[in-house]
Amino acid sequence: MELTLDRHIGCLIGLAAGDALGTTVEFQPPGSFPPVADMTGGGVFALQPGEWTDDTSMALCLADSLLAEKGFNAIDQMQRYEKWMRQGYRSSTGVCFDIGNATREAILRHVRTGEGYCGSESPFSAGNGSIMRLAPIPMYYAEQPASAIHYAAASSKTTHAAAECVDACKLFAAYIVSALQGCTKEEILEGARYDAWLEGAALTPKIEEIRQGSYRNSEPPEIQGSGYVVKSLEAALWAFSKASTFEEGALLAVNLGDDADTTGAVYGQLAGAYYGCSGIPERWINKLAMKDAIIGLGMDLFHTRIR
Repeated sequence: MELTLDRHIGCLIGLAAGDALGTTVEFQPPGSFPPVADMTGGGVFALQPGEWTDDTSMALCLADSLLAEKGFNAIDQMQRYEKWMRQGYRSSTGVCFDIGNATREAILRHVRTGEGYCGSESPFSAGNGSIMRLAPIPMYYAEQPASAIHYAAASSKTTHAAAECVDACKLFAAYIVSALQGCTKEEILEGARYDAWLEGAALTPKIEEIRQGSYRNSEPPEIQGSGYVVKSLEAALWAFSKASTFEEGALLAVNLGDDADTTGAVYGQLAGAYYGCSGIPERWINKLAMKDAIIGLGMDLFHTRIR
């Protein structure tokens, strides 16, 4: 297995592309809108085509932190998330216009305490706010899968410490590392190496069901573009498993509606790593806000990754 620059850049560009594609129908129930067929902007935040939301902003903050700190630093990550929330740092529009309740509460807790791990452990706060931004972790630790999984869990705890959020990040990091390393789609989804990478640690029951392929035998409305981390990861994997191109899967993901930008962003990380940047429609890449900065971060994460 060999890492390539194309797959690394694709992982981060794919996240942004899925985010920008899905924001058009964010918060709209499935079936209540004409199917999304292209990157058109609009939606509840009236964005320009190619502008993206909090998913990509937080991923760029996380990438910046890993590069600046030469590794994982929870406090630095939270400082950057606060800068995004208060100043619009790494926003596609220059302001923070979309932020989840759990994320906001964690950032405010960081402001009060100075701590790095500020996520609620409540099972009722198991949102998808940590898997949506995860890509820089497996990109940076792509040659050390056990470290990628360990730090994926830690990156969740900064804002989302519920067990299902933490385990979703662990499993998703393993999928992304497999894709970055050039595995086939079946090898990624079968996950033969995950037991070794996860060091035998048990996953929470619903995340284990996903690992066993729960999404393979389901269709909408059971598959949902929900803000709940379990349904969000399941929906992204459903789209990835059914599609044969990045574009096909991205449209399947965002047309689930509801939390469409995040379903797109979660799908886009894995699919972008699998298909590479060269497999993402060029017309979508060219529309992306801050395209050059995103590509630059992907290149930096590739060249400075932990070996």
